[in-house]
Amino acid sequence: MIYLDNGATSYPKPDVVGDAVYDYIKNVGSNINRGGYAKAYSAAGVVLETREMISKMMNGYGSRYTIFTPGNTYSLNFLIKGLARKGDKILISGMEHNAVYRPAYQLEQEGLIEVGYMPCNERGELKLEEALAMIDESVRAVVMVHASNVSGTLMPIREVGQRCHEKNVLFFVDAAQTAGNVPIDMKACHIDGLSLPGHKSMLGPQGIGALLLNPAITGELTPIISGGTGSHSDMAEMPEELPDRFESGTMNLPGIFGLHASVGWLAEHQQEVHEHEQKLVKRMLDSIRDVEGIRIAGMPTEEGRVAVVSVDFLNGDNGMIAFQLEQEYGIMTRVGLHCAPLAHKSLGTFPEGTVRFSIGPFNTEEEIDTAIEAIRKYAQESNE
Repeated sequence: MIYLDNGATSYPKPDVVGDAVYDYIKNVGSNINRGGYAKAYSAAGVVLETREMISKMMNGYGSRYTIFTPGNTYSLNFLIKGLARKGDKILISGMEHNAVYRPAYQLEQEGLIEVGYMPCNERGELKLEEALAMIDESVRAVVMVHASNVSGTLMPIREVGQRCHEKNVLFFVDAAQTAGNVPIDMKACHIDGLSLPGHKSMLGPQGIGALLLNPAITGELTPIISGGTGSHSDMAEMPEELPDRFESGTMNLPGIFGLHASVGWLAEHQQEVHEHEQKLVKRMLDSIRDVEGIRIAGMPTEEGRVAVVSVDFLNGDNGMIAFQLEQEYGIMTRVGLHCAPLAHKSLGTFPEGTVRFSIGPFNTEEEIDTAIEAIRKYAQESNE
């Protein structure tokens, strides 16, 4: 088995992640903010420490402003729908995932907001000059992916964040493909809301994500879920204090314990992981760049991208080739539109999509060489 679908979810995880999830289920099991006993206090300590670790990793604003969510899609919906007011204008890029595109589109169809699209070129790069010109005082917020889940192209979040800061525009970043791998500095990039999943480059379990907020915007966000918080239970309204205001119901504590372990592991290995993945993506790109009959979506080299390589077999059926990759080589990939039709339209690969090879920290050179061999074989067969 060769797992090259880390863009969907990372696998395998560091051993400490599974150990931590099991430890919570087997030995802890208690809720937090509900019970006044030792196990509950101990679990609460792990939750607080996990918030602090994530905030430190992203140079965020501290544990109070690090909100746990069920995942990245929830976090992005929370930002977009919790912010939107009648008549707002929101800008998104031409490389967005449906986790941004669909909630924005929904609100526009309901007549609540106007959505503008910052253009991208066929390599997935933001057309920066045009995009910056679109960001003016009429815009309420810019929501932008940090790296495309299709092409791996990195977006210029520092430049866009600076422009948003100058024009008093809120700036939200979807870090699904970068958090835990590519360094992110919320403050330097003027990021008001940073959304991340726990299960991709953060190497934690599925079902847990985080939303990091700038304290200056918390008063502008309306909770989209209301319920029990274990605090101020006498009140009909959600409490004002954070993070309680944005966290209703029982938290995913097994997920948080696993995320605590993965963030701790990354604190020691993040740079090593990044360098390893960049080495492997360079190896793949250098070996297939000139293969006849394929097109690589995005940047031609490892520069300016994360370890995601999408291949369009120009004379073959991408879906059938993805099936053959698994059947003949044991290579697991993702084929199609990757929940990102906007990106494929920008890249010129819509509606057929691509076969995506997404590399993780535990892939080896031998596995990449097998993938290279398979790509060459299927390209040659498709050309005959």
